[in-house]
Amino acid sequence: MINNLTLTLLTAVEAELQKQVSRLDQPHTRPFHEMLTYHMGWTGEGAGPEAAGKRVRPLMLLLTAAACGSDWQFTLPAAAAVELVHNFSLVHDDVQDHSEKRRGRPTVWSKWGVPMAINVGDALFVMSHQAILDLSQTYPAEIVVKAAGILHAACLDLTRGQFLDMSYERRDDLEVEDYWPMVSGKTAALLAACCQIGAVLGGADEATEEAYRSFGHYLGLAFQVQDDILGIWGDEAVTGKSAASDLLEGKKSLPVLAGLSKRGEFARRWAEGPITPAEVEQVARQLASESAYEFAHEAARQMTDMALNSLRAANPQGEAGDALTALAHRLLSRSA
Repeated sequence: MINNLTLTLLTAVEAELQKQVSRLDQPHTRPFHEMLTYHMGWTGEGAGPEAAGKRVRPLMLLLTAAACGSDWQFTLPAAAAVELVHNFSLVHDDVQDHSEKRRGRPTVWSKWGVPMAINVGDALFVMSHQAILDLSQTYPAEIVVKAAGILHAACLDLTRGQFLDMSYERRDDLEVEDYWPMVSGKTAALLAACCQIGAVLGGADEATEEAYRSFGHYLGLAFQVQDDILGIWGDEAVTGKSAASDLLEGKKSLPVLAGLSKRGEFARRWAEGPITPAEVEQVARQLASESAYEFAHEAARQMTDMALNSLRAANPQGEAGDALTALAHRLLSRSA
């Protein structure tokens, strides 16, 4: 359930994003601009809220800043910056993963080719850094530099996580412990940065800033573990993607690594080669019977508890604090 404050913030985020992306809305680069607006979900067949995504990251930044007592409108450039970084990573991920669809629509590379898609991702990346520098209109230089530094560090963490994710595809010696550094970079880094930047812009003290960063970090870990569970045992009608699709793709998610560590029937079948659609349900049942489902659920529960404990330590205030807490609970109890 979206309350009035959240709806107001989401509307403002969309306007700020369109403002930032309009840097390319020039006669000679208008087709390039249209590639970006297509990816952002604003134009082309199927455009709309579903194509745009949930905008969770900018929303968390704005709510954190407001829960610390800041005027969220001053922080809009930073909110746009984190969403632009997220979308840059999606465009490049689609190229690297050869994904032809995102949110039910053809990906940028499948429409315009890989070279153009790389350029679209690069443009979104550059715009994210231009956007965060726009904070200088309302914040002193030292705060802008600190916020930008947090964003830049998160971007480097994203590349670390993506490197590990891609390199893991070719390794057969992975343990459960190898999972956490990968998802810390891919999923948790940007969510942690959103909350930390929001706290910095909200004028929080160091302890509160760290509590918000920790909240975002563990929220990201819990979110990714939930995604891994849904990718094997999710309800296709709810998740919108093929059930057990992660098994078909050979993804080394947390449940898979937990299953491999048992050195049992699942591990033996995995070693034989790609799993076929005809056997995927049986393999998923086998994986669950070897306690991988239970193991992943317990890990998600632990990360959820740590996220909520950190949020309580941050002590978010007012209507924004209530909205941030509600958003956290919604993300941590999702079924899709």
